[in-house]
Order: sequence, then C-alpha cells, then structure tokens
Amino acid sequence: MELIHFYQVLAETLQQTSVVLATVVSTKGSVPREIGAKMLISSNGKTFGTIGGGAGEAKVYQQALQIFHTEEKQFVEIDLSGAPYSQTQGICGGKMLIWLELWSGCKAIELVKQILQILNLEQAAVLITPFAQEQKPYLTTTQSLNSPLIVHDQAFIECLSPSPKLLIIGAGHIAIPLTQIAKIADFQIIVQDDRPDFATKQRFPEAAMIIAEPIIAIQKILNNTSDLYVALVTRGYLQDLTALRLILNYQPKYIGMIGSKKRVHTVYKILQNEGYPAKLLQQIYAPIGLDIGAFTPEEIAVSICAELIKVRRGGTGLSLSNNFRF
Repeated sequence: MELIHFYQVLAETLQQTSVVLATVVSTKGSVPREIGAKMLISSNGKTFGTIGGGAGEAKVYQQALQIFHTEEKQFVEIDLSGAPYSQTQGICGGKMLIWLELWSGCKAIELVKQILQILNLEQAAVLITPFAQEQKPYLTTTQSLNSPLIVHDQAFIECLSPSPKLLIIGAGHIAIPLTQIAKIADFQIIVQDDRPDFATKQRFPEAAMIIAEPIIAIQKILNNTSDLYVALVTRGYLQDLTALRLILNYQPKYIGMIGSKKRVHTVYKILQNEGYPAKLLQQIYAPIGLDIGAFTPEEIAVSICAELIKVRRGGTGLSLSNNFRF
C-alpha cells in the first residue's frame, strides 16, 4: 500500500471523525509486519491498513476503541511467541510493540495536509512522534534517516518518503500485468514506449506517467529520480541496447532485462565491445525475474515483481520452504 494513499485516507477520515493511529514501533523475532506499518481505526469502528491481522490486530483494535474515551496514548505489546503465558494467540515466534495515539481536530488535519504536500512533491520529511502524553507528532526536514527508530524511549522517528519509481521500458504484453502487480507492491509506475498505440493511458491506467516517445526521453527520469528501478521488457535487443547505454551510467537500484540467454549474451557482448566494464554489466538482472517456472505474461510479471521486492527489501530469493526443516 502506498504511503501517500494511507495518508489520503487518513485525511479524508479526519474530516469526518477522530482516528486512533496504530503504528508498529518495535519488533523482535518473526512478526507479520515491519516497523513503521500503520493502521487507522476511526471512532465509528472502521479501519484502514493493517499491522498484521489475526489476534494481535484484534487486541490493538479493542485498545484503540478505549482511547476514544480516555484520549490517553499508549503502547500495546503483541506477543506472538506462542508461549503459554501469552494472552495473544499467535505462534509467529516474535513480539511487536504498537503505539496507539488519538488524531483529531484541526491540528491533526493540518499535519496530514503537510505530509501529503511533501509526498506529492516527491520530497521526504521526518515525522517525530513523542511518547509524552502532552506532546503531539510533528514534522522536521533537518534529519537524515534510513530506517525508523525509537530514541531514548522518548519518541518514534520515521522518514516519510514517496514510493520508489519503476520505469518499465516497453509497453507490450508483459508490461500490462507488471504495472498492475507493481502498483499493488507500492511502486510508482512509469511506462515508456515509442509506439503511441501501445503507450496509452487506456492500456496502463495504473501508471503515474506514460512516455510515448523514443527511449532518449527517459533521460529526464534518470536525471531527476534517485529511488529508481528499471524493467526492460522491450520488443528487441536493439531497444535494450539503446536503453542500457543511457541507464548504466546512472546505476539505478535495479535493472532487469527480459530475453533468452542468447539475447542477453548478445547484448552483453556488444556493450563489452563498446567498453562497458564487466562489473557494470553484472548489475543487470538478466534474464529478468525470479525462477518460478513462469510461462504466461502474468506469471512472468509476478516473477519480475518478486525480484523487485527481493532487491528492495534485501531478500535472498530462496524458496521459503528451503528455510524450514522438520
């Protein structure tokens, strides 16, 4: 779920009623959600987002309903260790600490508007949530932060930044399901293809930007985007070569190229002959996607998105079953 979408829903809900915001501020061991994951609970009982589901989320929900009466922010610990003393039915193996805080009134609405303005401008800011009862959350842009953290048990500090961009070069049959799946996985989608009949809003309604121009037009994206992932799903190796000659100099976080081993080898050989070092070419994921035996365009799109998530989150790419033994 896109961060900007969550805050859009929060803004809309605050216009109608007060909200308790639940945020995962600490985790230990195996848990269903990451630090910074959020869920809102409105005074009418409706929710949006998730902090993991199951009995743990049900406990948070019940605690949140009480806060509408007490207005006292608090921690809720979710014990999913499966220990006999645990009041929460869950055997994930870990523990989660959830921060619950009431958001209501003009000041809360104004803060969310500021957050949305920053995200819409594709900028970043740091949200500081003090744990003291008399203090309210506030924004600052003076601190660089790579991951959320708790400082001296006094506040939760997290960086709010726009979702990463996925530049899809080639608007063929694989690009369509790839935009749909990558959008769900919280990527901002840009589609480029020099064929105006292919690169259209009708074919790619999920795309934030469509570039129906020659590949050279991606230069403006490369110049202005730091958190960039690139998927080459073009119609031929000549298009791959044109794109890679532009992209390799910028070293985005991910470059994946579709094609058979022969096609990939041909592209590598040409670029090596042009002087591109092997170390630079090794950054390309080719053939693109994780090996899940994908065959259809939709399955290939799933394998590509799985690889995008692997790179973004630092996964191993191994089957989860490989980590489990009786």
